[in-house]
Amino acid sequence: MQGEENSLKELETLQKFIPFSPSETSHRMGWKGMQAVRYSRSPASGELSLPPVSLHSIFLHLRSPEKFNLRFEGLKLDRPLPTGSICLTPAGSAVLSDWQGSRDMVVIYLEPSTVARVAAESFELESMRTLVPPFYSLKAPGLRPAIMAVYHQLRVGGGDGEQLLVESLATTLSVHLIRHITGERKLKASDGILPRRKLQTVIEFIMENLGGRPTLEQMAAVAQLSPYHFARQFKAATGLAPYQYVIARRVERAQELLREEDDLGLGEVAFRAGFSDQSHFTSHFKRIVGVTPGKFRISARIG
Repeated sequence: MQGEENSLKELETLQKFIPFSPSETSHRMGWKGMQAVRYSRSPASGELSLPPVSLHSIFLHLRSPEKFNLRFEGLKLDRPLPTGSICLTPAGSAVLSDWQGSRDMVVIYLEPSTVARVAAESFELESMRTLVPPFYSLKAPGLRPAIMAVYHQLRVGGGDGEQLLVESLATTLSVHLIRHITGERKLKASDGILPRRKLQTVIEFIMENLGGRPTLEQMAAVAQLSPYHFARQFKAATGLAPYQYVIARRVERAQELLREEDDLGLGEVAFRAGFSDQSHFTSHFKRIVGVTPGKFRISARIG
C-alpha cells in the first residue's frame, strides 16, 4: 500500500513538470501496479524536461506533431514519430523533448516489480536478462493492442472487479513488453485448463473473500501459478475471466439476500454482497440478471 501511495505521489509531482493537463487519468481510480494517462490537449508547441521516476513509462503516439525532438537514456530522435509508434523510458530515466504541432498520446506507467515477476514466473528469465532498455518502435504488434486494452479500461473506468482486471492487463502488458525486448516467444509451459482440484480451491477462496477485494495475485498463489497462466487456465475452466467470475458470484449472493432478507435496504444488500456501492451493484445486477434489484425483489415476493 505504501509503495502505491509513493508511486502516485511521484506521478503527481511529475505532472508539475508538464505544462498541460491530462484529458484522462487513472490517478484517482484506485489502480495498483499500473497507471494510465492520456494527453490530447497539449499546446501547439512547447518543451519538456521530465525528472526520473521509479516506474517504466510506455508512450503510444496516437498523433505526432510536425516537428519533434526527443532525448532519453542516450537515444536521440529528431523527427516526427509515425502514428502508432511506441516509446519506452525505463524507470530512473530523465526525458527531454520539444515539439511543434498537435500531439495526442497515451502514457502507461508500469511497476518494474510487475515486469520482473512476469519475466521470472512466465518466461523463467533471470533478472539480468530482463533489464528494460529504452526504445522507440513502430513494429510492436502485440504491445500496441495491450496498451489499447489498458486505455479502454481507463475510458470506461470504475466498477467492482476493476482492480482484478487492471492486474490482469498489467500482467498481459508485461508479457508483450518482455517479448518485444527479448524476442522470447515461448512462455513457460503452463497453459491448459485449471485442474478440477485447484479450481475448487480457488472458488472456495473467492467465496470466502467475496465481501473483500481478492486480488489476481492472491488467486494465482492459491492455484500455485503465475497470474498470467492462472487467468488463462481459470477462463478455460469456467468460461469467465477471474474478475467476471467474482462479479457473477456477488450478483448471486445479492439475489439470495433480496429473496430472503426483505428488511434490508438495497445499499445494505450491495455492501453484504461485496459491491463497492449501490450504483455499481445496480449496474452489474441489471446487466447479468436483466432487471434492477428492486424489480427482482418484487418479482421474488410475488413468486
